[in-house]
Amino acid sequence: MAVIAHIVGGLGNQMFQYAVGRSLSIATNQELKLDLTSMEKYTRRRFALGQFDIKATAAASRDLPATRKRSSVVRRMQQIWRSRSPVRHVVEKGQAFDPEVLGLTGPVYLEGYWQSEKYFSAISNTIRRDFNLASPFTPPRAAVLNRIKSTNSVSVHVRRGDYLTNPHANAVHGTLEPSWYQSAMSRVADRVGDATFFVFSDDPVWARANLPETWPVIFIEPQDDDLDAQDMHLMAACRNHIIANSTFSWWGAWLNPEPAKHVIAPLNWFKSAAHIEKDLVPADWERL
Repeated sequence: MAVIAHIVGGLGNQMFQYAVGRSLSIATNQELKLDLTSMEKYTRRRFALGQFDIKATAAASRDLPATRKRSSVVRRMQQIWRSRSPVRHVVEKGQAFDPEVLGLTGPVYLEGYWQSEKYFSAISNTIRRDFNLASPFTPPRAAVLNRIKSTNSVSVHVRRGDYLTNPHANAVHGTLEPSWYQSAMSRVADRVGDATFFVFSDDPVWARANLPETWPVIFIEPQDDDLDAQDMHLMAACRNHIIANSTFSWWGAWLNPEPAKHVIAPLNWFKSAAHIEKDLVPADWERL
């Protein structure tokens, strides 16, 4: 028997999907498998969890519930097979944490985004170990890591990219204004003192032009090498964090195990009123 997690989206989303599956697999003493069929058709993103020391295998077609198979015959027989399939297909009901998911038993297929640490807070140490890097830092990143460790470091994530160029992503998420970063950096600087800000952005030109340099600021140049998990771990190595409305920097902050860390997250995670974020940001993170 197995817990099967449907994987789709960027690295941050994939990590949430893995984490809920891992949590349930441990609770029910079942193997964890990952359904990667959507990633095979998802051209904008790639399967990226292989950068980590994850404990899961790829699901085969025979492992999937009938409701996930694509033939026209199956689509016509979907309702009948749903009741007969040995694998229960559970689709996320909404954006809030659903405690019933953690009570599931038997083989189950999980489809959704599951964006709340409440799904895996009971095994947080295990999740952090699973998300250790499978390979050492590249030399340029190792040099950045040394600078991070030698300062009172604060990670700053500026997410633009598809939040600007993709009309749907822009309508749902929007982007944060320079004034927000000014306020967040000021609050952290007042709190921790002697802060050095390490800025991670998919638009470094915009970040350099719009972020204040009232304090020491180091802009990290993005690398086009498909090793974005290493950048996430550089964020996690910082002592404190200013995150964007992005699951990528959410994980960059969450992977830092220090209880004394200070994290500032946007008050409004979504631009769209149709999307309501309730349980995504941990209660001990500051909202601004």
